[in-house]
Amino acid sequence: MNENLYTVHMGKAKCAVDLGDGSERGEYVNQDYILHKMGRPHRSISLMYCYYPHDAGWPGRASVVHNNPDVSFAWDFPYDDYFTYKGGLGGSTDDEPFTYMRDVRRHGQDVNLTLTIDPKCTDEELIAIAKDMKPFGRMFMRINHEATGNWFSFTKRASYKEIGDFFVHFTDILHEYAPNVKTIMCIGGIEDLSKTEMEMEDEFKATVPSADVWSVDKYMALHWGWPYDVAEKGGNSHARSKVSDIYAKTKASFERFKFLNGGVGKPMAMAEFNADGDVTGPYDQAAMVKEFCDTVVKENALWLSDFTMYQFRDRGRLGLEIEDPNNQDVGIEQPVMSAYKEIIHSEWFSPSMVETPLEKELPITLRWGGAEDSDGIAIPLHFEGNPHFCEAVFEDDGNYMLEINGKWFYKSPKAKTIDFMSAFYEKPLSGECDMALKLFAPPASGENDPSQGDDWAENYYYTLEKLPKIRILCEPVEK
Repeated sequence: MNENLYTVHMGKAKCAVDLGDGSERGEYVNQDYILHKMGRPHRSISLMYCYYPHDAGWPGRASVVHNNPDVSFAWDFPYDDYFTYKGGLGGSTDDEPFTYMRDVRRHGQDVNLTLTIDPKCTDEELIAIAKDMKPFGRMFMRINHEATGNWFSFTKRASYKEIGDFFVHFTDILHEYAPNVKTIMCIGGIEDLSKTEMEMEDEFKATVPSADVWSVDKYMALHWGWPYDVAEKGGNSHARSKVSDIYAKTKASFERFKFLNGGVGKPMAMAEFNADGDVTGPYDQAAMVKEFCDTVVKENALWLSDFTMYQFRDRGRLGLEIEDPNNQDVGIEQPVMSAYKEIIHSEWFSPSMVETPLEKELPITLRWGGAEDSDGIAIPLHFEGNPHFCEAVFEDDGNYMLEINGKWFYKSPKAKTIDFMSAFYEKPLSGECDMALKLFAPPASGENDPSQGDDWAENYYYTLEKLPKIRILCEPVEK
């Protein structure tokens, strides 16, 4: 092994990819499983929760504590049927969503927390939520998404103007008490391409300069009547759009947001994105997702900063996997999975990597700022041919994300040997070559360390004392 090390800086992709993991339609899937299936970490993982602390039945899940045979729509419960946020004033960070937030971050991804929240919550309650967020590094919070709709409970408790004002107020609180959190505004945007102004512009225009990130949720096909009816031809509980129209509406929304922000742009996201297999079937679903992403690349759409694939595993047909009806821990892969994997491994949607020769000997301090700004090391390796064995043996208890031959691996503090051979099954080497093993060190606890200095909420530091031992054999042990 050549020990002429390089530092490697991981930066932004031209368009980042995020992934929804759990919602009213599916359970949370652990990040080890997702990483093995996808072959790379995402920029962030979207978790969906609600906070209605003054409601009867809270903090029980709405569909459980308010179960009613007369319910005929997913949002007909007294409060939203998301998992319930167990933190906040008088709450605990030992429960959801924090257990999952830690899982996300230790696997080298940022947290993207969607929170539908009672707009009548007090400042004391909002400040408590902000304080909950501060240890989790650079993260996103999407507050009261799809705010121009009428299905979520918060739209029944306040006027649309009040909902917009609440977003601005909560953003101000987060910026003061947890400046590591970027807020995401999610409204309808431009729904009619023949109109210049967006839906409910007067009520929500104050959110545009307030938010750190702008977003719209755009499904190229959606069956919103799920699970209470079946999408049939001619029905009125589903719809399908042209891919080109969804692209055009998203771009027009960005341009309108930019206009309302004095001509200055901000990051623009599609905070929920997919085509519903209930409407399209599995083959068109994959084709539509591919067509949209091909358009982004072809149009050089640098205005689109990221999109969130909704979601990994779904009880309906909005997932890369469908949940096995016999066992929620089992997923049935759909054709959209292979199409999506090809997309996220392509250059446009992959984080940038810049290597620089390392001028000093170990130990070296590595910095984890987040999935779009971190510093690791690259270990040069030589292969005589396609390996039969390729593994790293660690003598320390570090928490690492590792990449080789385009595939990523996780090493937990308790793991000692990581087998890299699966990186060569789909991409075998055709002959002798050199490549680097990249290593990054996100926080093992999933939280940043307040003792590390003034920038602790933004950066986590780890001192690498010793390199792993790399074992490469390009033939079987015995022939």
